Amino acid sequence: MRDILYHIVPKLEPFDYSLHHDTQFINQEWVLINGIEDAKAMYLFKPNNELLISENHQVTKTRWSFINSNFLSITTEDGIVLIKAFYKDKDMLVLNQKASEDYAFFINSSVYDTTIDTKEDLQAYFKDKYLKKAADLISEHQFYYIQRFKEYGPFTMKDLLKKVKNKAVNAYCLVRDVNDSDYTKKLRIKDLIQEL
Repeated sequence: MRDILYHIVPKLEPFDYSLHHDTQFINQEWVLINGIEDAKAMYLFKPNNELLISENHQVTKTRWSFINSNFLSITTEDGIVLIKAFYKDKDMLVLNQKASEDYAFFINSSVYDTTIDTKEDLQAYFKDKYLKKAADLISEHQFYYIQRFKEYGPFTMKDLLKKVKNKAVNAYCLVRDVNDSDYTKKLRIKDLIQEL
């Protein structure tokens, strides 16, 4: 899992105070996923610069503050630590201690329907997230379809679904991606609908 997480580091978006602070950072329950197989830790950054860290049902209170747009400081037992903050999508926060290659990966459990307590929960979370992204991509992507020896399109999957529901198009019609030149993949509208 560590290798998978570190693979996303180059794709991270720097934390932007004006974009992320109020809506995606403050008062969100951030579950630390590094070491979740050993213990669950949850971080809650409060607007009064209080940081609540809950681990194994014990809550530790400490302090945090913003230094600039994407740097913050956290007070630890060892003193004040300077941290650079990043985002991956709206639900993953990554903190990197300055001058270190160590990253702390967090999932915003406030926006997820079930709890993330174990490695299996984390895997289910990533699977659900992947399937939702895939479904979103399919629904917005464009396809041509062939019906009665004539080609139509391009249409988004949403449009094709409406056409099938209105019986304007047969769900068994072959479709091709806008980037494909022919129908050799033998993909049907019905196949795409099953993926949504």
